[in-house]
Amino acid sequence: MENFVAIVGTNSTASTNRQLLQFMQRHFAAQAKIELIEIAELPIFNKPADKKLPLLVQTIDQKIMASDGVIISTPEYDHSVPASLSNALAWFSYGEHPFVDKPVMITGASYGSLGSSRAQSHLRQILDAPELRARIMPSSEFLLGHSLTAFDEHGDLKDSEQVAKLTGLFADFLDFVKLTNQLVHAKKINQREAQNFSWDKI
Repeated sequence: MENFVAIVGTNSTASTNRQLLQFMQRHFAAQAKIELIEIAELPIFNKPADKKLPLLVQTIDQKIMASDGVIISTPEYDHSVPASLSNALAWFSYGEHPFVDKPVMITGASYGSLGSSRAQSHLRQILDAPELRARIMPSSEFLLGHSLTAFDEHGDLKDSEQVAKLTGLFADFLDFVKLTNQLVHAKKINQREAQNFSWDKI
């Protein structure tokens, strides 16, 4: 069974993106263990003078590195990811670089009809940065629109077509993880390049 971490891409205490990941955690329990990761308590990113990462960042870094893959669910604020998620990714792009060659599945929920489509595109750009270098599952978007009314009283998705689509995408992600985790021949070099990368040197 695969072990995934799922990042709640917001610091909101009442988020339909958290609900979506909780649904996935239950719905796919027979196929994978999914641990939810919260980012609300992360400090605002600033390069530490002593280069020592905050303890919470170290803890999340270790969980990401130990996982078989990562799921990120993002809302959309002003056509982009929330500041809290951008802040978290800034920490993950510094120090340990846990996303290097890590398989990532992106999902998103929003109150409107577009289901965080622009935010997901923005997130792909960030994860492709030279300091992150994640392996993002291609040609896949799960866009949960009108998310305030998408769940029933048990926290389950009400729309059977949405459930079927998410189930198919998750099955694809399981295959993507197996394939991606075989592509390790340049991993050490990729890790070293991410650690050595600095915009100050350009």
